Amino acid sequence: MNLQISHLRHLYLSGALTPADLVKQLDAEIGNEDSRNIWIRRLTLDEMMVYAKDLAGKSITDLPLYGVPFAIKDNIDLAGIPTTAACPEYAYTPTTNATVVQKLIDAGAIPIGKTNLDQFATGLVGTRSPYGACQNSFNTKYISGGSSAGSAVSVALGLASFSLGTDTAGSGRVPASFNNLVGHKPSCGLLSTRGVVPACRTLDCVSIFALTAEDAAQVLESAQGFDEEDAYSRKASAEVQTISDKNFTFGVPKPEQLAFFDNAETPALFKQAIQQLESLGGKAVEIDFEPFLETARLLYEGPWLAERYAAIRDFFEAKPEAIFPVTKQVIGGATKFSAADTYVSQYKLKALQRKAEAVWNNVDIIVTPTTGTIYTIDEVNADPIRCNSNLGYYTNFMNLLDLSATAVPTGFQCDGLPFGVTICAPAFKDNQLLALAGKVQNLTAKTLGATGLPYIK
Repeated sequence: MNLQISHLRHLYLSGALTPADLVKQLDAEIGNEDSRNIWIRRLTLDEMMVYAKDLAGKSITDLPLYGVPFAIKDNIDLAGIPTTAACPEYAYTPTTNATVVQKLIDAGAIPIGKTNLDQFATGLVGTRSPYGACQNSFNTKYISGGSSAGSAVSVALGLASFSLGTDTAGSGRVPASFNNLVGHKPSCGLLSTRGVVPACRTLDCVSIFALTAEDAAQVLESAQGFDEEDAYSRKASAEVQTISDKNFTFGVPKPEQLAFFDNAETPALFKQAIQQLESLGGKAVEIDFEPFLETARLLYEGPWLAERYAAIRDFFEAKPEAIFPVTKQVIGGATKFSAADTYVSQYKLKALQRKAEAVWNNVDIIVTPTTGTIYTIDEVNADPIRCNSNLGYYTNFMNLLDLSATAVPTGFQCDGLPFGVTICAPAFKDNQLLALAGKVQNLTAKTLGATGLPYIK
């Protein structure tokens, strides 16, 4: 079933489909089997039907997401449904929705379930979960990407129109790339994180996975908004300098700063993506990527790791046996950092921010591979820290440098696995990035996610 938002709206407006019909079809399609370990808690038919029936008598034209099904990463609260953060012993049942979830429901969207993730949103692989390793939508031997693993796979398989993830180090972009989706990491604070289990509270974003850039933009419009009860919420700044529709400049790292981790195909796929952007009117400019790479290393090699520890310290110390082994190893390393280390790293970050700011004087956006390669589940299990680190090469700097970013598919490897790039810009360029991502998708896309359904321009 084609779950593109525009297609669903057409069916609803024509009377060919009702929200009740949709949830019945989805319930039957999803079934009780979850061989890819997508779900932590699926909503039952009766639970989904409550939301569908609530739309009865409401105007489709007044609700931009009328009857649109969506999945929720299980570190984001849905009232009445346990939030686990992929740790059963940590679970609690919220009485209210996360702000962003409530906004989407108010816009007419229908939640269908809570999705699997790397425990406590710590990882880019999708394997660090007691609920099982989430499997890639194209090839079950490969990782889904994480930490928003099930959120990406549910959309790629056509079980949801869109999904919510979170993104601190790349969790909303890596899974998008591995599953042929658009993944948007909004500007920090644009979407409220109230009702989200924190990973790094100062850096966390709620992210969006969608089949198309157009769908992602529509969801963003409904989900955003200043939240006075979220201390990290920000009012969107005006997008003063626009990215030209026909003539724009994009930065590309120097050849020696690109890393593909022995993948023989991705260098050519990245070169092809550059050519695609040039065909849209872009001009490639070589940039010094080192300030971005140095910033990326701060995220897991500096005291921001201690922020992850602080988020779950009481639970970590009370029930260390409940923590997934690799997650315990990563977060447990935070105790070696002192308060003095924190300040030293803050000073270093400020210096790197100043260097990175200079790059934006010459380019409108920066383009990188979303990841240099992809791994099998077995490869990640054999060497979890190194593989995860490699996947974060192009992603870990984004929130530390206060950037907005969109991952967009641009091609496929010979084995059928997807490849994509990430376009990024300073904060509050979200709409412009999604518009450009849409043009890239119009140029390159043939199918929606892993559904096999055609992408209609």
